[in-house]
Amino acid sequence: MITLFRKIRQRLLSENKFSKYLLYAFGEIVLVVIGILIALQINNWNDGRKQKQKEKFILNDLHQEFRANKILLDSVVYLHKSGLQSAIYLKSRLPIQMNEIEMDSFSYHLFNMSWTYTYNPSTGITNSLLNNSSIEIISNDELRQLLWGWNDVLYDYQEEELRASNNYYTHLKPFEKKYFKYSPTYEGLLADPRIDLSFLKSMEFDNYILDRYNDLYNNLNSGDLNRAIKTMDRIIQLSEDLPHD
Repeated sequence: MITLFRKIRQRLLSENKFSKYLLYAFGEIVLVVIGILIALQINNWNDGRKQKQKEKFILNDLHQEFRANKILLDSVVYLHKSGLQSAIYLKSRLPIQMNEIEMDSFSYHLFNMSWTYTYNPSTGITNSLLNNSSIEIISNDELRQLLWGWNDVLYDYQEEELRASNNYYTHLKPFEKKYFKYSPTYEGLLADPRIDLSFLKSMEFDNYILDRYNDLYNNLNSGDLNRAIKTMDRIIQLSEDLPHD
C-alpha cells in the first residue's frame, strides 16, 4: 500500500500536476489521521472493556466481603440483644428480694449478661482499594463515597462497643471475681456454698446490673449501629449491580 502511494506521488510530480499532487497529499494525510483515530478508538474500547472486567472482579470481592461482614454483625447484634434481655430481666427485679427470685433462672441471666462481644469485620478488600487508588475504577459515584466513609462509620460504632468492653473489664469484672465463681455454665455461678448471697441485696449489686444494662442498651440503640447497618446494606446492594460490558 505504501509502495502504491509512492508511485502515485512520483507520477503526479513527473507530469507536473502539482495542484493535483497537493490535493492527493492532503487526502493521504487525512487517510492517515483517520487510520490513527480508528486505531485509538479501538485501543480505547479495548482498555474500557478491560476496565469494566476489572471493575466486575473488584465489585464481586467487595460484595463477598461485605456480605460476610454483615452476617458477622448480625451475629454480634443478636448476642448483644440476648445479653440486654437478661439485663432487663435482672433490672426489673431490683432491689433483690431473696424470697422472690428463682435461683436457676436468676443465675442464667447473670451468666448470659456477663458475656462481651465486639465486632471485628474483615476490611482487607476495602482498605486495599483505598490505599492503592483502585477505588477510582468503580464507576458508581455513590458506592465510591460509601467506601470512602466506611472506616469512619465502622470506627464510630466500634468506639461504643470498645467503651462498653473497657467498662466491663475495668469495673464490672472485678465485681464478678469478688462475688461469683468462675464456671463454664450458669449452674455453677452462685452454687458454691462459700458464696454469701446477701451481696445480691446490696447497692453495689444494683449498680453492677444497671451499669451493664446501660452499656448493652447503648450498644444497640446508638445511631452509629443503625448507620453502620444502612451503609453495609447499601454497599451490598450497589456492589451486586455489576456494570454491563
